[in-house]
Amino acid sequence: MYTLLDKSVIPRLVMNQTTSTCNRLTWIEAEKTWRAYSTVPRDMCDHYGLCGANGNCLIVCQCLKGFKPKSQERWNLMDWSLGCERKKPLSCQEKHKDGFIKLSGMKLPETTHSWVNKSINLKECRAKCLNNCSCMAYTSADIREGTGCAIWYGDLIDIRQFPASGQDIHVRMPASELVLVGVVSSGMLLLGCYYYLHRRKTELKEIRERDRNYEGEPEGELELPVFDLTTLASATDNFSSDNKLGEGGFGPVYKGTLADGQEIAVKRLSTSSGQGSSEFMNEVILIAKLQHRNLVKLLGCCVQGEEKMLIYEYMPNGGLDSFIFDKTRVEQVLDWPTRFNIICGIARGLLYLHQDSRLRIIHRDLKASNVLLDNEMNPKISDFGLARTLVGGDQAGGNTKKVVGTYGYMSPEYAVDGLFSVKSDVFSFGILMLEIISGRKNKAFYNKNSQNLIGHASQAWHL
Repeated sequence: MYTLLDKSVIPRLVMNQTTSTCNRLTWIEAEKTWRAYSTVPRDMCDHYGLCGANGNCLIVCQCLKGFKPKSQERWNLMDWSLGCERKKPLSCQEKHKDGFIKLSGMKLPETTHSWVNKSINLKECRAKCLNNCSCMAYTSADIREGTGCAIWYGDLIDIRQFPASGQDIHVRMPASELVLVGVVSSGMLLLGCYYYLHRRKTELKEIRERDRNYEGEPEGELELPVFDLTTLASATDNFSSDNKLGEGGFGPVYKGTLADGQEIAVKRLSTSSGQGSSEFMNEVILIAKLQHRNLVKLLGCCVQGEEKMLIYEYMPNGGLDSFIFDKTRVEQVLDWPTRFNIICGIARGLLYLHQDSRLRIIHRDLKASNVLLDNEMNPKISDFGLARTLVGGDQAGGNTKKVVGTYGYMSPEYAVDGLFSVKSDVFSFGILMLEIISGRKNKAFYNKNSQNLIGHASQAWHL
């Protein structure tokens, strides 16, 4: 991934030059050298010029403030190559009618059409930009001291956002747009806050009413922390592929580190996921109410625009599947006492869901990858997107027309007829226990008698 630390050497390199021409050429050559160290993209935003002219990449492409897509139709299809154009033209010669908006946390645009001068301050830099109709943006040439001047002409190319460590850049705007941006930003912020809080309360209420399959639900709203998208983007290095822990039916999961040093796991709803908003809200509501040492702890959620994310405690040893299905790791790490402890921990978590919690919950997708291990190899059940609650303590089960889960772990009555109960989870637990003991996958196991893992275990038991 491009790093601002590397980028920051560019302004420093030009400080030793004596003419503006040499300054600009050195700026360009330094950037080329920097790019040579960054040839392998580590996330989507690393692709050069992904968002076209005047586009900004933060997870996905968006136009800079005061700009709009040149082709809305292609933009809607996630083809951003045409970039963005101004909503309103600049006043140009009537310089008093133009101004600037400051964008913070940015990777600066490419410097092919730029000019650098180390000897003038930022105020002089602003004036110089206003006096040139082609000047589109300016910033400090030396970000350490806030001195010097760097100016861009024409379209701004290859911009992306680094919320935690980016630089400030001042983009030229017509006065009318500046007023509009200020008014709209303030109004939208207030309206957005109200709308978001109202919408979140409404959604939670609707889901709770729709899925009220139990008695005695406590009154009051869920007290679940809400994380800001910018905070999560910063914590995960803008959802870098290097921080990706895995991916399931819900979407990818990323490791993150908050500003206070706390490590987290961020599960991000994929737009192409077979699961959707109902599963997301289902997991929020269910796991927020559950507290047990063998269940993964939910720390909060994020619902911002199209983004929906769940934030969990980070489990350093990852999924159980990465151990039991790896011959080397299973032999070196999972001795029999450890395996026994894992099996007992899963059983305790399952017993809590079925019997000891204030809700009776059927997980419906208990499998090796949905059991995570902490730094002491203690197991914690995760992923409650498909879970269902039962009415009161007497209902044994239910049925559904939509069978969801993972084949190989499903009980026959659930897979064929959609009938689920606590016994369904117990069946899945039995498969998981056999996999832990044998180190083999149920679906991938066949012996010379064409038996799966269950048949093989049954035969071995009777022997």
